[in-house]
Amino acid sequence: MTHKTQSFPPFSLSRLLKTVFEPQPRERIAILIDLPEPKDMKDYAFLKKPELSIQRYAHDVFYQGLKKGVLAELQLHGGEMYAYALTGGSNLDLPLTAVDATGKTIDLMADVYKKYDIILCISTFSATAPLTAFAKQVGFRGATLHGVNQIILDSGLAVDYNEVSRQAEKLRVGMTRADSFEIDFTVFDEKKTLTIYTDRQEAQKSHGLCRGKTPDVANLPAGEIYFVPTEAHGTFPMRYEDGTLAWMQVSNGRIHRVDLIRGNADVVAAHNAKLQGDPVTGALGELGFGTQVLPVSGRDIQDEKILGTMHVATGRSDHLGGNLTPDLFAKPENATHDDILFAPEKTPEITVTQVRMNRDGKQVVLLEHFQPAAYMQALLAA
Repeated sequence: MTHKTQSFPPFSLSRLLKTVFEPQPRERIAILIDLPEPKDMKDYAFLKKPELSIQRYAHDVFYQGLKKGVLAELQLHGGEMYAYALTGGSNLDLPLTAVDATGKTIDLMADVYKKYDIILCISTFSATAPLTAFAKQVGFRGATLHGVNQIILDSGLAVDYNEVSRQAEKLRVGMTRADSFEIDFTVFDEKKTLTIYTDRQEAQKSHGLCRGKTPDVANLPAGEIYFVPTEAHGTFPMRYEDGTLAWMQVSNGRIHRVDLIRGNADVVAAHNAKLQGDPVTGALGELGFGTQVLPVSGRDIQDEKILGTMHVATGRSDHLGGNLTPDLFAKPENATHDDILFAPEKTPEITVTQVRMNRDGKQVVLLEHFQPAAYMQALLAA
């Protein structure tokens, strides 16, 4: 995938907050982070641990940025930071408590969710699903920015989200109410196809704007068109963290078996055991397409938003409007939402040779070899 040359303005916390939230005077804002040891929140002791780079960005860029002028400029109140214990997985439910800068244990519901209008969650693991549920229950707005690094600050968080929203809307309109999508994969000259049905549902967009009084949580960086699958069958590849490659065999909307292509057979055996013990973990909960021209960051939170990439996700989908809720899983720790990103830098052995959309009795090509095809290019140029 070739990326167009793209320049970005310097990151501005003030501009980001104004664009995303349009905050009103006297609204209260807070920052949440996750820590292996929440007690390290006391007196910001976690800053002494260099491995906690995401949390340092939360402190140095966001917390200090609020305290050193942005609160006053935007006439916001608060600016406090709180730390909760690492959940250990993407979109797992959050703990009930957190720790403040004095070392005091506080109740997240009573002391944060109900007391702040805007909550920024800058964490190791994504908290979009549980935070969205709390936002709708209590009424705040928020943003999840898990995995922040310098590349993301300098690009994905420096963009104009008004423009991101406009471009995403062009693609959303061009893809909404699709009947199904066919995705062709090639791994070592072996070709497979996954078919995902969306049954003419309205396409949704992650576009970074979270304004007004409607409770919602933006996932930043944003820039994505997504669907909640209603059915799926076929085969798709997956690259595990250790480099192991395997085919995911899909029927009735979920992965029911994993077949090793290359790598560690024990990794595949463990996945098959998990699928047998908790079948919902294999359910396909999302199909997503990136909409932005961005540099590769090494973090899925940004890299899945790059135009030309696509991803599927397994697990909970309630935060996307789906019906896969945490209570359906056999074990609470299995109730994750895990994106499986396909991009040249992330999955070099895997090629998405073509993605086709079926809608209104017609078929159009969306992507070819990680590049937007003519149909998507025309939508964006309109």
